[in-house]
Amino acid sequence: MTARSVARVGDQIRDVSADRSGIVTDMSDGAYVLRPVHGGGTWWTVDDPAHLEVTMTREQRAAEGRV
Repeated sequence: MTARSVARVGDQIRDVSADRSGIVTDMSDGAYVLRPVHGGGTWWTVDDPAHLEVTMTREQRAAEGRV
């Protein structure tokens, strides 16, 4: 896990309330828009950032060629 506590666009996160992992794709009206890490699937939103744990920052993902 990373030291960053607030998720940003491009970060890989763990949504603890939904028990899912995802990528932050947008932040709209205070809500985080998330997509699955791999493949397609339903996008979802999270209104409370306290439910998100950053597992890999965008910068870490880019360094590993995942962006």
